[in-house]
Amino acid sequence: MASDHASLPVAFQLYLPEAWANDPALRIKAGVPEAVTFQTKPAIALDQVRAAMAAGLPPGVVLMDAGYGTDTDLRDGISALGLAYVAGVQSTVTVWPPGVAPLPPKPWSGKGRPPSRLRRGPGHEPVSAKALATGLAPEAWQTVTWREGTNTPLTSRFAAVRTHPAHRDNERSEGRPAEWLLIEWPEGEDEPVKYWLSTLPETTPLPELVDTAKLRWRIERDYLELKQELGLGHYEGRGWRGFHHHATLCIAAYASCSANEPRFPPQLLPKPGASKRLTFPKATRQEAPPTRPERHVPTSIATMRITIAMALAKALPRCPCCHQRRIL
Repeated sequence: MASDHASLPVAFQLYLPEAWANDPALRIKAGVPEAVTFQTKPAIALDQVRAAMAAGLPPGVVLMDAGYGTDTDLRDGISALGLAYVAGVQSTVTVWPPGVAPLPPKPWSGKGRPPSRLRRGPGHEPVSAKALATGLAPEAWQTVTWREGTNTPLTSRFAAVRTHPAHRDNERSEGRPAEWLLIEWPEGEDEPVKYWLSTLPETTPLPELVDTAKLRWRIERDYLELKQELGLGHYEGRGWRGFHHHATLCIAAYASCSANEPRFPPQLLPKPGASKRLTFPKATRQEAPPTRPERHVPTSIATMRITIAMALAKALPRCPCCHQRRIL
């Protein structure tokens, strides 16, 4: 879940490739539960959204990058839950030009089952998102400015048109509802660089569409921080249970960091790049210097991670390193 100020993972699941999921020997060796079966990443994501709603988390707009947003079943599933989305899509996604829709089913001849599928025909075909974008009139493009946190405002050119997604609609009896197709084409670029489909209301102004689509920067930045600073990507084990323990602690530590961040006044936060100029700590015990001397500032995520790890270790009945029982 995310806002302009912070984001926090509320669900995670390890993706198993189909070959892994269907290999009994590997499953036993890694301790994969029997209930876990192969699922595509979009299917896992949809289950996680369903679980979040069942848990009572506040609903919002679902954001997806093109790796997920191009999956029509995922977008349909999100809509079936009553949620709006802004989904990144590839330039090859097919849509109907504004004001155009698939042809109705063929008239019934009176014999057999009445036709029910929508039709396409010569000269009446959907187009790719890229083809639609490059055919828009110059006045369709507007310059929009948005912010990514406290960073310098960013500016680019965008266009938004109402269109009907066309993926396999000739296998349906009803056309898909109209959606926004949002396109980014920066000045100086030879072609558009990003595309989104969105079910936000028809009255949504272009700056709001852009601001919502660009909120993914927060998720991407925080996810990178979670992997690098808090060690989510540092797990080197081979066990299902071990990975989920590791990921749970990383996310809990990140939640603690996010909750404590407002306690540090801006004047106490290090300036950008300040950590690169820190000196290494002095070795106070010459007979046993630290094997990995690290440089920290009091408000850094790395320091927070070490503090949390030490607090958790002290609360355990055994030392996590030597496994000796503690004397309380």
